[in-house]
Amino acid sequence: MLGLFFVSSSKTSLTALTVGAIGVVYGDIGTSVLYAMKEVFRSGHVDFTPQNVYGILSIFFWTLTTIVSVKYVTLVLRADNHGEGGLVAMLALASQSVKDKPRLRKVLLMVGIFGTCLFYGDGVITPAISVLSAVEGLEIVSPAFKKAVIPLTLVILFCLFALQKRGTAGIGKFFGPITLVWFAVIAVLGAYHIATLPEILWAISPHYAVMFMWENPGTTFIILGAVVLCVTGGEALYADMGHFGKKPIRLAWFTTVMPALTLNYFGQGALLLSNPEAVKNPFYMMAPDWALIPLVCLATMATVIASQALITGAFSVTKQVIQLGYLPRLQVLHTSVKDLGQIYMPFVNWGLFILIVLAVALFKSSSNLAAAYGIAVCTDMLITTILTFFVIRYHWKLPLSLCIGATGFFFMVDFAFWASNLLKFLEGGWFPLVIGVGIFLLMITWSDGRRLLNDSIKAESFSLVDFLEAVLVAPPARVEGTAVFLTAEPGNVPNALLHNLKHNKVLHRQNLFVTVRNQEVPWIGINKRLEIEPLGHDCWQVIVNYGFKNDPNLPKALEQLKFHGAELNPMSTSYFLSRDIVIPTIGGGMATWREKLFAQMHLNASAAAEFLKLPNNSVVELGSKIEI
Repeated sequence: MLGLFFVSSSKTSLTALTVGAIGVVYGDIGTSVLYAMKEVFRSGHVDFTPQNVYGILSIFFWTLTTIVSVKYVTLVLRADNHGEGGLVAMLALASQSVKDKPRLRKVLLMVGIFGTCLFYGDGVITPAISVLSAVEGLEIVSPAFKKAVIPLTLVILFCLFALQKRGTAGIGKFFGPITLVWFAVIAVLGAYHIATLPEILWAISPHYAVMFMWENPGTTFIILGAVVLCVTGGEALYADMGHFGKKPIRLAWFTTVMPALTLNYFGQGALLLSNPEAVKNPFYMMAPDWALIPLVCLATMATVIASQALITGAFSVTKQVIQLGYLPRLQVLHTSVKDLGQIYMPFVNWGLFILIVLAVALFKSSSNLAAAYGIAVCTDMLITTILTFFVIRYHWKLPLSLCIGATGFFFMVDFAFWASNLLKFLEGGWFPLVIGVGIFLLMITWSDGRRLLNDSIKAESFSLVDFLEAVLVAPPARVEGTAVFLTAEPGNVPNALLHNLKHNKVLHRQNLFVTVRNQEVPWIGINKRLEIEPLGHDCWQVIVNYGFKNDPNLPKALEQLKFHGAELNPMSTSYFLSRDIVIPTIGGGMATWREKLFAQMHLNASAAAEFLKLPNNSVVELGSKIEI
């Protein structure tokens, strides 16, 4: 536990990053001690004997070691996409690795996108079960508090979501220290009970886990659905790599998080052996009566921080998915002038909150929610393992036997947990899957709709170069200033140009035909942002490239044109956009209901001008109707 504090003074930044990682990365897995052990023994499948307690503790320890320490910390953290992690980054890396195999690439994209959709299901269950399990500690203080648990949980969650628009810059600096205190407290609680029964530490031996599984194979399979609760949040290790780096995440895990979790779980085991009645809530019954209310308050703060990290992650993932072309533009508000990564998305924020309220109202307790928790997490873990195989095989070019050996073992482990969680499908596992499948349908509909829309535009368009040559034979009046025409496909005449010539009968002195492209890499630097092709007569074809984590700002990107003879004056630059109205047609490229859904999504998408940071007083939108 104390290893974190012995980092040398020359490593101050490493210390700060490590403490930050403890607050953001490990909040979810750190609060699993509230309910993981309780759910295993309350399931009714495990006979309450000392030998079984030892076996379960051993399974917990080796699950944490195998899935978190070995799989994520040792292997998956190595598969970074230009320093970025997470399922979106892994998906982009895997799809790039097999870009010469289009059919395989398409399959991987579908698998990866589905995994990303399940993140939202996890994002609903995690705040609900975490905060609810923390507040349920009040029932241990007094049964009279039982009726207040759900209302208080909803009030806490509402306050958390209402604060999102203000940003987390002010309170974020407290996340690490508070979570560090949380890990210290759960370690001390565990150590106290271990001291009363030191022999419980023998459960670290894998012998006890193997014996339990050998003697109870059916029971082992069933309880894996509850055991997996101890590693929920493991995906955050990889997802937050870009924020903290590999070293702080690894240092935080091995010096603080893993020791604290191990001590607490083994302390709960020691308590259960001395007091079997504690099975109703072993975590809170570890604490003396005088410490219960402070512990409930600390647990609530810890679960709010864990929920905050997941909400922030939902904003970040949504923004990345939008830039990869799988969701329509949504309103993105920046909550910090210093950190561009701090964003707020109102639609995502309140959409999550509504679903969380629904989850709390439907399931009513953390034990019931535990049945819904697991399927989405295990599916994401399984997908990460699959994508990792393609990264290490086709990107790292490692031998096939080594790739199968490295990922095959983890695939079997993940598959066992996933299969066990399927048993909980009717008890609540359907809930996050329904959310994930619903969002997947939206994403696929948007992606397919955009493809059909672009195909329709392309079929009706003609060559920009040929058009300019024809127009400039007898040119219309040229007016001072610069016109920036946004077009989906470079080389095609934008509808906005046709409308401008038809109605205004003028051509600007400078004309830029700009296509914004989002690439499957996290970041693209300024030096690689623009691709420029002179078309003559003060006209240029410009392609602006962004990574899925870049913050689009078109006027800022176009400032680079001054080095290519096309300097823009903000006061005399106009941005012309086509505002297309999509008309669904029977017998088109998608089912009619999907075409209608796409048309509605397209209509309600945030304006391109807002998304690209175009100045409000310089934007001209010209509408057109397009059938798909």
